[in-house]
Amino acid sequence: MEDPKCRLSPTTLTIFILHLICIQSISPANGAIAGADTRSSLSAYIIQVRKPTDIHLATIEDLDTFYRSFLPATAASSNQERGIVHSYRHVLSGFAAKLTAEEAKAIREKDGVLAVRPEKALSLHTTHSPDFLGLHQGVGLWKDSNFGKGVIIGVLDTGVFPDHSSFSDKNVPPPPAKWKGRCDFDGTSCNNKLIGARSFISSSNTVAQADPPYDSEGHGTHTSSTAAGAFVRNANALGNANGTASGIAPLAHLAIYQVCSSLGCSEGDILAGLDAATEDGVDVLSLSLGGNSQPFYSDLIATGAFAATQKGILVSCSAGNSGPSSGTLSNEAPWILTVGASSIDRSIKATARLGNGKEFDGETLYQPSDFDPVPLPLVYAGEKGDPSSAYCLTGSLGNRSGLRGKVVVCDNDGTGRRDKGQEVQDAGGVAMILVNSIDGGYTTFADRHVLPAVHVSYAAGSDIKQYISTASAPKATILFKGTHINGRSADPAVTSFSSRGPNAQSPGILKPDIIGPGLNILAGWPFPLGNSTDKKRAFAVLSGTSMSCPHLSGVAALLKSAHPDWSPAAVKSAIITTATTSNLKGQPIVDETLRPADIFATGAGHVNPSKAVDPGLIYDTAPQDYIPYLCGLDYTDSEIERIVKENVKCSSIRSIPDYQLNYPSISVSFDGSATKVSVTRTVRNVGPAQSRYRSVIDPIKGLDLIGVQPRDLVFTKANQTASYRVDFTRSGKAKPATPYAWGAVTWVSAKHSVRTPVVVRFA
Repeated sequence: MEDPKCRLSPTTLTIFILHLICIQSISPANGAIAGADTRSSLSAYIIQVRKPTDIHLATIEDLDTFYRSFLPATAASSNQERGIVHSYRHVLSGFAAKLTAEEAKAIREKDGVLAVRPEKALSLHTTHSPDFLGLHQGVGLWKDSNFGKGVIIGVLDTGVFPDHSSFSDKNVPPPPAKWKGRCDFDGTSCNNKLIGARSFISSSNTVAQADPPYDSEGHGTHTSSTAAGAFVRNANALGNANGTASGIAPLAHLAIYQVCSSLGCSEGDILAGLDAATEDGVDVLSLSLGGNSQPFYSDLIATGAFAATQKGILVSCSAGNSGPSSGTLSNEAPWILTVGASSIDRSIKATARLGNGKEFDGETLYQPSDFDPVPLPLVYAGEKGDPSSAYCLTGSLGNRSGLRGKVVVCDNDGTGRRDKGQEVQDAGGVAMILVNSIDGGYTTFADRHVLPAVHVSYAAGSDIKQYISTASAPKATILFKGTHINGRSADPAVTSFSSRGPNAQSPGILKPDIIGPGLNILAGWPFPLGNSTDKKRAFAVLSGTSMSCPHLSGVAALLKSAHPDWSPAAVKSAIITTATTSNLKGQPIVDETLRPADIFATGAGHVNPSKAVDPGLIYDTAPQDYIPYLCGLDYTDSEIERIVKENVKCSSIRSIPDYQLNYPSISVSFDGSATKVSVTRTVRNVGPAQSRYRSVIDPIKGLDLIGVQPRDLVFTKANQTASYRVDFTRSGKAKPATPYAWGAVTWVSAKHSVRTPVVVRFA
């Protein structure tokens, strides 16, 4: 979880991992087991069982009795330190329990038990971003969707500060009649905006407590207000990014499910939140959290999300903050909308000016008005024999009297950026220039530093270090320039931290699906900043795919409001096929290096809400369509049952390879001596009844031919479907220059352009 000292850093908070960024995260990569109790040798386990066909489980009490039948006598006692923690009705056939290893082994050997495994601890992975996405009052998608009115967004996170002005219910109608949830806050904290709030934190208790889900971390308040916060005038953070703040779906309802705390996010609590949200009647689920890549039957977010999809709920999840390395994704299942992070065209600017007159722009949220810009001695913190000093890690500069009164250059290693400034200040430094590693590239963060500071790119840092090493008396100062909009023409760009594909679990499904704003995002915050004492109007700037995910959750809510009959797959299709692949310059979207980003960084591209509301054609997929796909992944019948919660016999089902799932993107592989791969897709007309579409093919390097049959798709009525086939052919004589290449098949009509991204892997 995020270190409280860097609570405002736009580093990556990780959830199931929180996906935000200055994190000291409790990560499943460390093999941590949630809820372990060293005093009693108890640990939390997730138990999946086969539902009986000969017993009618009409009530939750019946279900609890059935689940308790699997417990050994030692665990079924009334001892409040052990036994069942959560009983699941929708997202999983099973329960979470505190058990000894011997008790878990005994359960594993019982008939009807599908799986028993230790619970993992997962981690937590605006004033301008709605405008950047083309959302404006009175026109366009906000008008067409009535600002998301009537749609319920469920947010699984660290809770919420209910009295924040972002959760005002002005002009928000009562929740729809289908709403079944409850609010565990006292008094009038819940209203027509914040219609539900429950806590499922159980890490130190056998039974989850019904305590109010107050947000003591800040992450949940930020993500929920990003998705559906109300309009708040004169919002700012330390006087920066001033304007009218709002969520993406400002008149949508919010239901909060607290599943993460300062101790992390346990799988059992996440499942309990998903289970309740599915029962309560939410329309969209927003999870800024994730874990390591694993088979979908072992990935409990994937399992819970599938159950939600069966109920018609779209599930939006963050892609993770492990970029820019490839193959680092979370949440790869095709029934999840997987969201990467991009920048927006706003910077909170500061400039490092060197003694030789050169200037390097960067960012910082802390913009002191009383800082004297007179040049000061400049020094690099790195010392031979002490690698930690270059990163200004806590305690690394304590004996460095030579830093007093100087501007100190520190390397950014992705952890504790605010803590680095504190270390510089403690050593007597008066200002800090934080420079990126090569992986960080040009992605810089607007942090609330403790001293005058600026975060600059890797390229700028290299020049600054060169100046220090060659100048006889290097000097520098920092100029603070406030908020700038439209000053970064390369936006949107993929951030350095945004996790990349390819999809390790299902290579035939392109992930991430989409990118959206996730860098230096201003949203609601439960703690006043600076000299302010007004908690109701506190805002903070954070970064991470944790921030991009609720942007897409809000967009999904707008689309669901405009098209209440659309399935989750239809909403996702509209988002993917209308994405833009160009930045504000009209050039290809770049990554943190300012070079064109690859398809495993962008997915389909950057979300374009105004186009998504009217996509022309959609690719639809029903929950049952995923079963042949899962069989095609070579999962066993039992493993598939753990996902779909029904008996499946793949031997009697015509399985399909993953690339044949009716997905709005295409990902194929040429393995061995294969020279041709054919893919079939089916689209549904949601545009004008009388429509004709012509296929346009982007050439893909390494292929001899891409053929589409038929070349034209003709529709005569609304909701009519049509299928087409794409044949990818290569001779195999010439070796491809790269292992992957990409392009698109676009269906173009007089009104619409429906782009289907294509990626090809060459063995």
